[in-house]
Amino acid sequence: MEMVEDAQNKESMKEAIETLNQIASSNSTPKTIKKSITDLITDLNNEEYSLSVRAANTISLLDDVTQDPNMPSYVRTQLWQAVSKLESIRE
Repeated sequence: MEMVEDAQNKESMKEAIETLNQIASSNSTPKTIKKSITDLITDLNNEEYSLSVRAANTISLLDDVTQDPNMPSYVRTQLWQAVSKLESIRE
């Protein structure tokens, strides 16, 4: 059972990182937001902490990023999709 959960967590993390990479590589994403997203991707890939800790930290930081008034609404929607994937990660 635990191995299935671990595989699901890794898949959710992979999907969240893919979504964040799409946002970071989009020409329509503001530079300040790209920088924040790129830093978050680096943190998500840092295996020093467990998947659930990395996910929780990123969710918290993404909440701050989504409050940026300069963010286009479609980017905010994509960020919420990444948050949703990260929220599904459990210990």
